Amino acid sequence: MNTDIHRKIVNPAEVDLESPGRRDYQVRFEHPSIWGNYFVPLTVIVGPQTEAGQGMVAIGSTHGNEYEGPVAIKRILHDIDAETVTGRLVLIPVLNPSAFAAASRESAEDDGNLNRAFPGDANGSITSRFAAFVTEQVFPHVHLVFDLHAGGECARFALNNSFRSWDDPAQQNRMEKLARGFGCPFSITFDGEQSTGYLTGMAESLGKLVFGAELGHGAAVNHEGVAMAMQGLLHAMHVEGIVNTPPPEPILTPGEQVLVKAYATDPSFTVLAPWRGHFEPLVALGARVEAGQALAQLHDFERIDSVPLLLTADNDGYVISQAWGAEVKQGQILILLGKEEPWSEN
Repeated sequence: MNTDIHRKIVNPAEVDLESPGRRDYQVRFEHPSIWGNYFVPLTVIVGPQTEAGQGMVAIGSTHGNEYEGPVAIKRILHDIDAETVTGRLVLIPVLNPSAFAAASRESAEDDGNLNRAFPGDANGSITSRFAAFVTEQVFPHVHLVFDLHAGGECARFALNNSFRSWDDPAQQNRMEKLARGFGCPFSITFDGEQSTGYLTGMAESLGKLVFGAELGHGAAVNHEGVAMAMQGLLHAMHVEGIVNTPPPEPILTPGEQVLVKAYATDPSFTVLAPWRGHFEPLVALGARVEAGQALAQLHDFERIDSVPLLLTADNDGYVISQAWGAEVKQGQILILLGKEEPWSEN
């Protein structure tokens, strides 16, 4: 389609996610400082086979300096033909316009991290109000949630999607099928509840099927990451009966995709900075490493003649993330390893 879209400005309570057809909104949130508003763009298409509480939402820019999700969702909302949508589709390319306008991870006015603010408070700070809108008015209408991220200026990630592992084999198989639709080199699975305030953790607590993704880094737009985001969303729309169009072919075949389990809270799978310094990686992002292998060096330039600290792997695994900037803080995660797991699908 690629035509200009004319959006209706509404209050959060006026967003209609139930009536048949397509609606394009600018959802108005009173600005906490100036006499004006922040606008959250939201597109909803409700098809003829929509069921109560069933649908899919794709969200970008939970953090304001992560751009692959916003670009991918913006492209889809322009290109999609509403006549092909049979279920409920909700597209939010920029959930945090405060952080997005500031090109920052956090909201500009309250320094809030939206991905630590859920469930939010409709009467709270601007960050909390964005979270409350999603929790109270979007989540009740969908069963499938995609929260698309990138490393921003925090970390580099091997391109991946992520989801919680399930004990139920049928449900695990369903999640793996959706994960493979992205065509990412890595799909990450994890156990247990997420930290307080996460968008994905909030959605899971409400019984939703949830995917995260890390599709770039450096506060740039990664072309491959955008393509994988689009592939994953379009594939999910087909598999979950949201659209009646065929799914796209994944960028990587199933045989080229690796499933790993991440243990971000396990010290044996994370390399932390014991002191402030400058980080020098010695292995490539996405590389397979063995226990005892040298992963990085940490330099102390205030002691210019000191030998750098050599950091090694405690386990076999894949390098899933590395710190992005050279200068790192004490306690910062420098490297995250993922342990390869077998796919349940053949």
